[in-house]
Amino acid sequence: MTNIPPLPQIVIEPMVRRALEEDFGTAGDLTANLLVPETATATLYFKSRGTGVVSGLQAAILTFALVDPDVHFETFYPDGSRVRKGTIIASVEGPMRALLMAERTALNFMGRMSGIATLTAKFVAKVAPHDVRIAATRKTTPGLRALEKRAVLHGGGHTHRGSLSDAIMVKDNHIALAGGVDKAVRAVMAGADHMAKVSVEVDTVTQFKKVLKHRPDVILLDNMSLDALRECVALNKSKTTLEASGGVNMRTVANIAATGVDVISIGALTHSVMNFDIGLDAG
Repeated sequence: MTNIPPLPQIVIEPMVRRALEEDFGTAGDLTANLLVPETATATLYFKSRGTGVVSGLQAAILTFALVDPDVHFETFYPDGSRVRKGTIIASVEGPMRALLMAERTALNFMGRMSGIATLTAKFVAKVAPHDVRIAATRKTTPGLRALEKRAVLHGGGHTHRGSLSDAIMVKDNHIALAGGVDKAVRAVMAGADHMAKVSVEVDTVTQFKKVLKHRPDVILLDNMSLDALRECVALNKSKTTLEASGGVNMRTVANIAATGVDVISIGALTHSVMNFDIGLDAG
Protein backbone atom coordinates (compact mmCIF):
# COMPACT_ATOMS: atom_id res chain seq x y z
CA MET A 1 0.00 0.00 0.00
CA THR A 2 1.25 3.48 -0.84
CA ASN A 3 1.48 5.93 2.09
CA ILE A 4 -0.30 8.94 0.58
CA PRO A 5 -1.60 11.63 2.94
CA PRO A 6 -5.26 12.66 2.60
CA LEU A 7 -6.29 15.77 0.72
CA PRO A 8 -7.26 18.80 2.79
CA GLN A 9 -11.01 18.65 3.40
CA ILE A 10 -11.45 22.15 2.00
CA VAL A 11 -10.29 20.81 -1.38
CA ILE A 12 -12.72 17.90 -1.67
CA GLU A 13 -15.77 19.23 0.18
CA PRO A 14 -16.98 21.36 -2.77
CA MET A 15 -16.78 18.28 -5.04
CA VAL A 16 -18.82 16.18 -2.63
CA ARG A 17 -21.38 18.92 -2.04
CA ARG A 18 -21.90 19.40 -5.77
CA ALA A 19 -22.37 15.68 -6.26
CA LEU A 20 -24.92 15.47 -3.44
CA GLU A 21 -26.81 18.53 -4.66
CA GLU A 22 -26.98 16.96 -8.12
CA ASP A 23 -28.33 13.70 -6.70
CA PHE A 24 -30.79 15.22 -4.21
CA GLY A 25 -32.45 17.52 -6.75
CA THR A 26 -35.11 19.67 -5.07
CA ALA A 27 -36.71 17.16 -2.69
CA GLY A 28 -34.16 14.55 -1.62
CA ASP A 29 -34.80 10.80 -1.65
CA LEU A 30 -38.53 10.37 -2.33
CA THR A 31 -38.27 6.57 -2.23
CA ALA A 32 -36.50 6.28 1.13
CA ASN A 33 -38.76 8.88 2.71
CA LEU A 34 -41.84 6.86 1.75
CA LEU A 35 -40.55 3.36 2.50
CA VAL A 36 -38.09 3.66 5.39
CA PRO A 37 -39.22 4.62 8.91
CA GLU A 38 -37.50 7.76 10.17
CA THR A 39 -36.08 5.91 13.19
CA ALA A 40 -34.75 2.87 11.27
CA THR A 41 -31.01 2.16 11.49
CA ALA A 42 -28.75 -0.29 9.70
CA THR A 43 -25.19 -1.37 9.04
CA LEU A 44 -24.04 -1.70 5.42
CA TYR A 45 -20.74 -2.94 4.00
CA PHE A 46 -18.64 -1.75 1.05
CA LYS A 47 -17.61 -4.95 -0.71
CA SER A 48 -15.18 -5.30 -3.60
CA ARG A 49 -16.59 -7.13 -6.63
CA GLY A 50 -13.21 -7.44 -8.29
CA THR A 51 -9.47 -7.32 -7.66
CA GLY A 52 -7.80 -3.93 -7.61
CA VAL A 53 -6.63 -0.89 -5.66
CA VAL A 54 -8.88 1.14 -3.38
CA SER A 55 -9.24 4.89 -3.76
CA GLY A 56 -11.93 7.50 -3.12
CA LEU A 57 -12.61 6.57 0.49
CA GLN A 58 -11.95 10.08 1.71
CA ALA A 59 -14.72 11.42 -0.53
CA ALA A 60 -17.04 8.58 0.49
CA ILE A 61 -16.51 9.28 4.18
CA LEU A 62 -17.25 12.97 3.67
CA THR A 63 -20.36 12.10 1.64
CA PHE A 64 -21.95 10.30 4.59
CA ALA A 65 -20.78 12.94 7.06
CA LEU A 66 -22.44 15.73 5.08
CA VAL A 67 -25.69 13.77 4.72
CA ASP A 68 -25.87 12.91 8.42
CA PRO A 69 -23.09 13.39 11.01
CA ASP A 70 -24.59 10.53 13.06
CA VAL A 71 -23.41 7.99 10.46
CA HIS A 72 -20.39 6.01 11.65
CA PHE A 73 -17.93 5.09 8.88
CA GLU A 74 -15.32 2.43 9.61
CA THR A 75 -12.48 1.73 7.16
CA PHE A 76 -10.89 -1.73 7.00
CA TYR A 77 -8.75 -1.20 3.87
CA PRO A 78 -7.63 2.42 3.39
CA ASP A 79 -6.96 4.19 0.11
CA GLY A 80 -4.03 2.57 -1.68
CA SER A 81 -4.86 -0.93 -0.42
CA ARG A 82 -4.90 -3.84 -2.83
CA VAL A 83 -8.06 -5.91 -2.43
CA ARG A 84 -9.52 -9.06 -3.92
CA LYS A 85 -13.06 -9.90 -4.97
CA GLY A 86 -15.26 -10.21 -1.90
CA THR A 87 -13.11 -8.03 0.37
CA ILE A 88 -15.09 -5.87 2.80
CA ILE A 89 -13.44 -2.48 2.40
CA ALA A 90 -15.46 -0.45 4.90
CA SER A 91 -18.76 -0.27 6.75
CA VAL A 92 -21.32 2.44 7.51
CA GLU A 93 -23.73 2.40 10.42
CA GLY A 94 -26.52 4.84 11.19
CA PRO A 95 -29.95 6.11 10.13
CA MET A 96 -31.17 4.03 7.19
CA ARG A 97 -32.52 7.00 5.26
CA ALA A 98 -29.14 8.73 5.41
CA LEU A 99 -27.32 5.59 4.29
CA LEU A 100 -29.59 5.25 1.26
CA MET A 101 -29.33 8.93 0.40
CA ALA A 102 -25.53 8.90 0.44
CA GLU A 103 -25.06 5.44 -1.12
CA ARG A 104 -24.85 6.25 -4.82
CA THR A 105 -22.71 9.35 -4.49
CA ALA A 106 -20.23 7.54 -2.24
CA LEU A 107 -20.08 4.56 -4.59
CA ASN A 108 -19.59 6.85 -7.60
CA PHE A 109 -16.54 8.40 -5.97
CA MET A 110 -15.10 5.08 -4.86
CA GLY A 111 -15.79 3.28 -8.13
CA ARG A 112 -14.26 6.04 -10.27
CA MET A 113 -11.19 6.60 -8.12
CA SER A 114 -10.56 2.90 -7.49
CA GLY A 115 -10.77 2.32 -11.24
CA ILE A 116 -8.07 4.93 -11.82
CA ALA A 117 -5.87 3.53 -9.04
CA THR A 118 -6.29 -0.02 -10.36
CA LEU A 119 -5.43 0.91 -13.95
CA THR A 120 -2.43 2.91 -12.79
CA ALA A 121 -1.17 -0.06 -10.77
CA LYS A 122 -1.39 -2.27 -13.86
CA PHE A 123 0.74 0.15 -15.88
CA VAL A 124 3.24 0.48 -13.02
CA ALA A 125 3.56 -3.31 -12.87
CA LYS A 126 4.24 -3.47 -16.62
CA VAL A 127 7.27 -1.18 -16.32
CA ALA A 128 8.57 -2.55 -13.00
CA PRO A 129 11.89 -3.80 -14.47
CA HIS A 130 12.76 -0.28 -15.63
CA ASP A 131 13.63 2.92 -13.79
CA VAL A 132 10.70 4.93 -15.14
CA ARG A 133 7.73 6.79 -13.72
CA ILE A 134 4.13 6.41 -14.86
CA ALA A 135 2.42 9.80 -14.77
CA ALA A 136 -1.09 11.14 -15.32
CA THR A 137 -1.97 14.24 -17.35
CA ARG A 138 -4.52 17.06 -17.15
CA LYS A 139 -7.03 14.96 -19.10
CA THR A 140 -9.22 14.63 -16.03
CA THR A 141 -12.95 14.89 -15.30
CA PRO A 142 -13.78 18.60 -14.87
CA GLY A 143 -14.09 19.39 -11.18
CA LEU A 144 -12.59 16.10 -9.97
CA ARG A 145 -8.91 16.58 -10.79
CA ALA A 146 -7.62 16.58 -7.22
CA LEU A 147 -9.34 13.28 -6.42
CA GLU A 148 -8.35 11.67 -9.74
CA LYS A 149 -4.73 12.75 -9.38
CA ARG A 150 -4.73 11.35 -5.84
CA ALA A 151 -6.10 8.07 -7.19
CA VAL A 152 -3.11 7.88 -9.56
CA LEU A 153 -0.83 8.21 -6.53
CA HIS A 154 -2.74 5.43 -4.77
CA GLY A 155 -1.99 3.21 -7.74
CA GLY A 156 1.74 3.89 -7.54
CA GLY A 157 1.90 6.51 -10.29
CA HIS A 158 2.82 10.19 -10.37
CA THR A 159 0.63 13.18 -11.13
CA HIS A 160 2.43 15.45 -13.64
CA ARG A 161 1.07 19.03 -13.65
CA GLY A 162 -1.91 19.65 -11.44
CA SER A 163 -2.76 22.89 -13.23
CA LEU A 164 -1.48 25.34 -15.82
CA SER A 165 0.23 27.32 -13.07
CA ASP A 166 2.29 24.40 -11.75
CA ALA A 167 4.93 24.49 -14.48
CA ILE A 168 5.69 25.88 -17.94
CA MET A 169 4.93 23.42 -20.73
CA VAL A 170 5.61 24.50 -24.31
CA LYS A 171 3.49 22.45 -26.71
CA ASP A 172 3.05 22.38 -30.49
CA ASN A 173 0.56 25.25 -30.63
CA HIS A 174 2.83 27.45 -28.53
CA ILE A 175 5.73 26.67 -30.85
CA ALA A 176 3.67 27.48 -33.95
CA LEU A 177 2.45 30.79 -32.50
CA ALA A 178 5.95 31.74 -31.36
CA GLY A 179 7.43 31.17 -34.82
CA GLY A 180 9.44 28.03 -34.16
CA VAL A 181 11.05 25.91 -31.49
CA ASP A 182 14.09 28.11 -30.89
CA LYS A 183 12.05 31.30 -30.48
CA ALA A 184 9.57 29.62 -28.15
CA VAL A 185 12.22 28.04 -25.94
CA ARG A 186 14.36 31.16 -25.75
CA ALA A 187 11.34 33.24 -24.74
CA VAL A 188 10.25 30.97 -21.90
CA MET A 189 13.77 30.29 -20.64
CA ALA A 190 14.41 34.03 -20.48
CA GLY A 191 11.15 34.90 -18.78
CA ALA A 192 10.46 31.94 -16.53
CA ASP A 193 10.48 32.39 -12.78
CA HIS A 194 13.47 30.67 -11.20
CA MET A 195 11.12 28.33 -9.29
CA ALA A 196 9.14 27.23 -12.35
CA LYS A 197 10.23 24.12 -14.22
CA VAL A 198 10.20 24.28 -18.02
CA SER A 199 9.04 21.42 -20.26
CA VAL A 200 9.11 21.49 -24.06
CA GLU A 201 7.23 19.11 -26.34
CA VAL A 202 8.89 17.80 -29.52
CA ASP A 203 7.81 15.20 -32.06
CA THR A 204 10.98 14.70 -34.12
CA VAL A 205 14.62 14.03 -33.36
CA THR A 206 15.51 17.21 -35.26
CA GLN A 207 13.33 19.25 -32.93
CA PHE A 208 14.81 17.43 -29.97
CA LYS A 209 18.34 18.45 -30.95
CA LYS A 210 17.29 22.10 -31.19
CA VAL A 211 15.61 22.04 -27.78
CA LEU A 212 18.34 20.06 -26.00
CA LYS A 213 20.89 22.82 -26.43
CA HIS A 214 18.66 25.10 -24.32
CA ARG A 215 18.67 22.55 -21.46
CA PRO A 216 15.05 22.79 -20.28
CA ASP A 217 14.09 20.77 -17.21
CA VAL A 218 11.99 18.32 -19.23
CA ILE A 219 11.66 17.42 -22.91
CA LEU A 220 8.41 15.67 -23.82
CA LEU A 221 8.84 13.21 -26.69
CA ASP A 222 5.41 13.10 -28.30
CA ASN A 223 4.26 10.11 -30.36
CA MET A 224 7.79 9.11 -31.30
CA SER A 225 8.79 5.68 -32.58
CA LEU A 226 10.87 3.41 -30.36
CA ASP A 227 13.93 4.02 -32.53
CA ALA A 228 13.47 7.79 -32.22
CA LEU A 229 13.07 7.51 -28.45
CA ARG A 230 16.28 5.49 -28.21
CA GLU A 231 18.13 8.07 -30.31
CA CYS A 232 16.92 10.91 -28.09
CA VAL A 233 17.98 9.03 -24.97
CA ALA A 234 21.44 8.47 -26.45
CA LEU A 235 21.78 12.13 -27.42
CA ASN A 236 20.51 13.35 -24.06
CA LYS A 237 23.20 11.69 -21.93
CA SER A 238 21.09 12.37 -18.81
CA LYS A 239 21.25 16.13 -19.34
CA THR A 240 17.51 16.62 -18.89
CA THR A 241 14.44 14.58 -17.92
CA LEU A 242 12.88 12.80 -20.89
CA GLU A 243 9.14 12.13 -20.94
CA ALA A 244 7.46 9.91 -23.52
CA SER A 245 3.80 10.39 -24.35
CA GLY A 246 1.30 9.35 -26.99
CA GLY A 247 0.28 5.89 -28.18
CA VAL A 248 0.83 4.38 -24.73
CA ASN A 249 -1.21 1.33 -23.81
CA MET A 250 -0.74 -2.01 -22.07
CA ARG A 251 0.85 -3.51 -25.18
CA THR A 252 3.33 -0.70 -25.81
CA VAL A 253 4.28 0.66 -22.38
CA ALA A 254 6.99 -1.90 -21.53
CA ASN A 255 8.80 -1.34 -24.84
CA ILE A 256 8.62 2.42 -24.34
CA ALA A 257 10.03 2.05 -20.83
CA ALA A 258 12.90 -0.07 -22.19
CA THR A 259 14.13 2.82 -24.36
CA GLY A 260 15.50 4.55 -21.25
CA VAL A 261 13.10 7.48 -20.91
CA ASP A 262 12.51 8.81 -17.39
CA VAL A 263 8.74 9.33 -17.43
CA ILE A 264 5.81 7.93 -19.42
CA SER A 265 2.67 10.08 -19.25
CA ILE A 266 -0.67 8.44 -20.01
CA GLY A 267 -3.91 10.38 -20.46
CA ALA A 268 -5.93 7.17 -20.41
CA LEU A 269 -5.27 6.79 -16.69
CA THR A 270 -8.01 9.34 -16.11
CA HIS A 271 -9.89 9.88 -19.37
CA SER A 272 -10.63 6.29 -20.44
CA VAL A 273 -10.80 4.30 -17.21
CA MET A 274 -13.56 1.85 -16.29
CA ASN A 275 -15.15 2.08 -12.86
CA PHE A 276 -14.06 -0.47 -10.29
CA ASP A 277 -17.10 -2.45 -9.15
CA ILE A 278 -17.90 -1.93 -5.46
CA GLY A 279 -21.21 -2.76 -3.80
CA LEU A 280 -22.85 -1.48 -0.62
CA ASP A 281 -24.79 -4.34 0.92
CA ALA A 282 -26.32 -5.44 4.21
CA GLY A 283 -24.04 -8.43 4.55
